[in-house]
Amino acid sequence: MRAVKLSGPGTLTLEDVPIPEPGPGQVRIKVTSAGLCQSDLHVLHMKDWPVRNMTMGHEGAGIIDAVAPDVSGPAVGDPVIVDLIWSCGQCRPYVEGRGNACAVAGSRTAFPTTPGLGPNGAMADYQVVPARQTLPLQGLDPATAAPLGDAGVTPMHAINTVRDRLIAGATVVVIGVGGLGHLGVQILAATTGARIVALDTDPAKVAAAAGHGAHLALPSGADAAARILAETDGYGADVVLDFVGVQPTIDLAAATVAPEGAVRLVGLGGGRFPMSAVGDGTVLPWGVNVQRSYGGTRTDLLQVLALARGGRLRVDTVAYPLDEFQRAFDDLAAGRLSGRAVLIP
Repeated sequence: MRAVKLSGPGTLTLEDVPIPEPGPGQVRIKVTSAGLCQSDLHVLHMKDWPVRNMTMGHEGAGIIDAVAPDVSGPAVGDPVIVDLIWSCGQCRPYVEGRGNACAVAGSRTAFPTTPGLGPNGAMADYQVVPARQTLPLQGLDPATAAPLGDAGVTPMHAINTVRDRLIAGATVVVIGVGGLGHLGVQILAATTGARIVALDTDPAKVAAAAGHGAHLALPSGADAAARILAETDGYGADVVLDFVGVQPTIDLAAATVAPEGAVRLVGLGGGRFPMSAVGDGTVLPWGVNVQRSYGGTRTDLLQVLALARGGRLRVDTVAYPLDEFQRAFDDLAAGRLSGRAVLIP
């Protein structure tokens, strides 16, 4: 079978490898779609990524075509999506509903086990995964569903951490309306009463934001902070979701968040948030809550799938044949995509 392998820093190759057999507790999936993510670019260009020759792809969907003898539940022929976080299912954080902070599969300095970021991922003809890390698609199209596993789950998780702030009359700012952000705007529109202000540097994404549910879409330029403050009578936004994470977007978040507001840093752009223990509000308003948001939980995924089945969440996808993986990565890196790139084996 074919598999897109991380063969070295900055280098991907399409290799012919044996079709894997499911081991105890596992199923084999014939992949129908595998999403691309900025995280894939992050891993691709890291010089010290600890896992080499792994198959890329942490967004995967497909049809189960083999199951281990000890597996009950998932069956051959079932269309499924693969869970993003392979937590242990037993530790205290998992039991508390925080599987993305698993104490067994992760640590203080390492995220929990994630396919395509350690175990072989979905950018291949077949993928073997633990049976309990799959969920039935139940009517969703497996050819386009893969991005729901991350591009849907990650904004859902970030939004769930601030849901108490997103009441009628509140303002939420979404910075970046790309692969994650366009789904974040839809989730906010479908599940909250907040006013949604969306920003992007790409005029096409700004124009599309209203169609995704934004009440106001703005170019992310030099006057963006002043415009947001003017729209909130100088008070600032109750919530800012930064799906980019470069220094200008983080600075924008810090400049526009309200007192007792919340900032969620989701994008991996390498920026740094200004925090200090000074005794005034010149660096940040008092009471601001800032969190680096990582992935999501099984509950977040169930919520995403429910919205998608109800027609309230739609992934904008651009499909590429698996053989054209390099073109897909190049388009993602160059910012030419509107929505999510999906490889089709």
